[in-house]
Amino acid sequence: MTPRAPLVIGLANNMPDGALQATERQFEGLLAEAARGADVSLRYLSLPEIERGEHARAHMRGRYAHIDRLPAAGLDGLIVTGAEPQAARLDDEPYWPSLARVVDWSRAAEIPTVWSCLAAHAAVLHLDGVERRPLPTKRTGVFASTPARRHALLVETPRPIAPHSRLNEVAEADLLPAGYQVLTRSPEIGVDLFIKPGPALALFFQGHPEYAAETLLREYLRDVGRYLRGERAVHPAPPAGYFGARTLDVLGELASAREARRDPRRITDYVRATDGASAGATWRPWAVGIYRAWLEHIWERKAGRVASPEAGALASSRRGASPA
Repeated sequence: MTPRAPLVIGLANNMPDGALQATERQFEGLLAEAARGADVSLRYLSLPEIERGEHARAHMRGRYAHIDRLPAAGLDGLIVTGAEPQAARLDDEPYWPSLARVVDWSRAAEIPTVWSCLAAHAAVLHLDGVERRPLPTKRTGVFASTPARRHALLVETPRPIAPHSRLNEVAEADLLPAGYQVLTRSPEIGVDLFIKPGPALALFFQGHPEYAAETLLREYLRDVGRYLRGERAVHPAPPAGYFGARTLDVLGELASAREARRDPRRITDYVRATDGASAGATWRPWAVGIYRAWLEHIWERKAGRVASPEAGALASSRRGASPA
């Protein structure tokens, strides 16, 4: 087998301090597994407007490059993470100008890119004016979807299933007129994975296939803590498809308790109720499969064997097969 060329993938990590290092580990592990022993390294980048605490700044010092260094980073591909939304409109976020520059650079450089969750919403807004829509409640849980069309990216990948954790969505009815192609969807979550044909292959995920098994649990406990401290008005629902029936029963009793409802000390009850109760990463085969397909495209492109993303998203040995 011909050795794979080394790849350098940029990771613009926009996650909040509490998830910064976990996000690094998630993408490091996922890309290593998807690469099957080939040399794929990450180069970390940051948006300057995202506020960081001292601990995070110390971790990032000498490890992260300013986003302005993108043109000189020597990247073969780019992953842009989401961030915790603070403003009602994306273009009112303090980091919007820098994130828009990343979108512009990726398009001008014609570089294969992954846009994750809020970053996907930002990219379609900046590129085509597609507005995200607020959801009635936070969509959190593990959701299966099905292929919406035949596409080379879906060849030999397992059935799509991924964690979702978001307050907004971009709708298929808005994406299609703008030229996007929906690859996976479900009635529960709407669009999951979509692309837009162009000079370089860009994947847009509304979900988080990179998440570790415990990530949704940590987010749930974080949101419960905010409720108990009076920082949010409504008690969060447990992530769907994630906990077993017994755990859900206990969490339901805790959520309906009237006494000391807003006492932050009650978080220990939730921690005990969920100890060891998080689901295994049932979505990992899908995550590895779709990222492997993306890396395959980058290798083919780097070797000069790809005329377009549609013609060569995967190695020639996979052509002609049907999607999972």
